[in-house]
Amino acid sequence: MASEEFILRTEDVKKTYGELAVLKGVTLDVRKGELLSIVGASGAGKSTLLHIMGTLDRPDSGRVTMNGTDISGLDDRALARFRNTNMGFVFQFHNLLPEFTALENICMPGFIAGRPEKDVKRKAEELMELLKISERKDHKPSELSGGEQQRVSIARALVNDPEIVFGDEPSGNLDSKNAEELHGLFFKLKEELNCTFVLVTHNMALSAMADRTLEMRDGILI
Repeated sequence: MASEEFILRTEDVKKTYGELAVLKGVTLDVRKGELLSIVGASGAGKSTLLHIMGTLDRPDSGRVTMNGTDISGLDDRALARFRNTNMGFVFQFHNLLPEFTALENICMPGFIAGRPEKDVKRKAEELMELLKISERKDHKPSELSGGEQQRVSIARALVNDPEIVFGDEPSGNLDSKNAEELHGLFFKLKEELNCTFVLVTHNMALSAMADRTLEMRDGILI
């Protein structure tokens, strides 16, 4: 496969905490437009790898490139700007700001990026419509169900039109019905928005649906 078909690459990425080697030289290519799942036991290094791929953490050695650009060498400020513009994140716990409405939470990355308020709100409302939560736009997080909060966090991840979205156990805090609906949503969004997803999950139903599944064991991909 030609390199231009890859959106993101890690090359011999290593990460150690104290004396614990969490990643032992991980090389991975993420293809444009795919939904990639990464599975493995707790402590295998999945979340650490995801955080390094998403520039939330830095490797001790090795590098991360996106669309051919080495992003692991950017300084913190440039990295934060790059991350907010090009990447989206969905976590197990929604991390919504309790004092803001659903719509305001979704808009936040767009406002941080300095985009015009009118454009950001229009995009946020389009995403709420797509995710079937439009009628909840003026509700605070405490007034939303767990499934609705997760949909708000997905819309927030997508509001800046990122090329790639990372999910760390995105359905781990949901009941089976909401988890199943969420899994279907990821595939709908992948097709409709032409976005790439990398999801760390323990959920075998989600990994079985993915375009490709990789397993981590003891800090390496097997």
